[in-house]
Amino acid sequence: MIGNPGVVGRRVDQELEARHRLAGVAGELADHRGEIAGEGIPGFLWSESAAPGQDPLDYGTERAAREDANFSYRNAVVAESGGIVVGMLLGYRLPQPTAEDLAALPDIPPLLRPLVDLEYQVPGSFYVNALSVFEEHQGRGIGSALLAIAGQRARQAGASVLSLQVFAENEGACRLYRRHGYALVDRRPIIAHPCYPYSTEVLLMTRAVPE
Repeated sequence: MIGNPGVVGRRVDQELEARHRLAGVAGELADHRGEIAGEGIPGFLWSESAAPGQDPLDYGTERAAREDANFSYRNAVVAESGGIVVGMLLGYRLPQPTAEDLAALPDIPPLLRPLVDLEYQVPGSFYVNALSVFEEHQGRGIGSALLAIAGQRARQAGASVLSLQVFAENEGACRLYRRHGYALVDRRPIIAHPCYPYSTEVLLMTRAVPE
């Protein structure tokens, strides 16, 4: 079963309960270092921003509980199997970068600059920010099902293109995306960093939104 947080809970108390549950799942899975995941970057950023003594995952959960941000439970879809959460998709439509955004690109920390730069290359696309499946549940078609939902959400958002980023060395994820019609359109070198096990480049892949 694929659970959609956009339709979970009709009463206010149900909605709040669903929000906090889904926010926690989004935070945990966005930092999950599986084959298809946030690759450790969210956890590093949250550890840098969390209050003294605060668990970085708790900080990430707070961010995912926001109503008006891209990194929000409202943009997440949770996959469940037998009542157990097994995966998550986070996606949203990218805005057109402003002149100020482009001018500020050199000031973005080197860890994030290539990722932000690639986002700026595909304004208006529906961006798959994170697609994560717990390792013990991989190989069961869950990632494929979540990608199909990304296509549905892209159509609902009025986008004509889907986009995502993946590290070149993450061969399993690259195979999955190519199998679903994504093609390489751009790339950027990355700096080696302890928060992820890669050191070469990040790829920008896109595909047309399926009809």
